[in-house]
Amino acid sequence: MEREVLMEIDFDKMQGLAPAVIQDASSRELLMVGFMNRQALEMTLRTGFVTFYSRTRQTLWTKGKTSGNQLEVVAVWTDCDRDTILLRVRVLGEGKVCHTGSRSCFTRKLPLDATLSSVEAEARR
Repeated sequence: MEREVLMEIDFDKMQGLAPAVIQDASSRELLMVGFMNRQALEMTLRTGFVTFYSRTRQTLWTKGKTSGNQLEVVAVWTDCDRDTILLRVRVLGEGKVCHTGSRSCFTRKLPLDATLSSVEAEARR
């Protein structure tokens, strides 16, 4: 099974990496996005806990190994282009997924009207 899943992911589009979207399996809340290489995905499938590839440290790291806020894999999906991975997880520990101490990394809402205004202004130039 692991080999079949690994063969389905196109790691070549991003020089050996694929975005990994992390979603809470019960609430469907979007928790974070990281990157996986083939080895990180293989380790994730083998252990049942999310492992990423750190682009800055250039090494594998298992989410929550030090903090205790691990991400236990419930299901793994890929998108239609086979270049992005969706992992539905059960959050263990205190539930603080983000390094800032919040549950989700997606906590900063951008004002849509300001974004549209700048896009419209750019289009007029």
